[in-house]
Amino acid sequence: MTLYQFKMLDVDEQYDVVLNKSGIFVDNFINGSQRFNLYAIAKFFVEVEYSVKENRIINLRAFKTGDLLDKYSNINGLI
Repeated sequence: MTLYQFKMLDVDEQYDVVLNKSGIFVDNFINGSQRFNLYAIAKFFVEVEYSVKENRIINLRAFKTGDLLDKYSNINGLI
């Protein structure tokens, strides 16, 4: 599946692909009451954002590179 094909799916199908079918868990990131899980699918990534306050998933973002991916590298902790 390509990033374009993934983005053409409706939201429920996107969640199903990420969480039940093709998503490979890579890492997580915590920022206050927000939790972010990063998944890999083929040659792109999907970030699933969960709100502790609302007790639900509030966002899903698919991307290949960029700032969204940077927060998962622990580069600041290594310097």
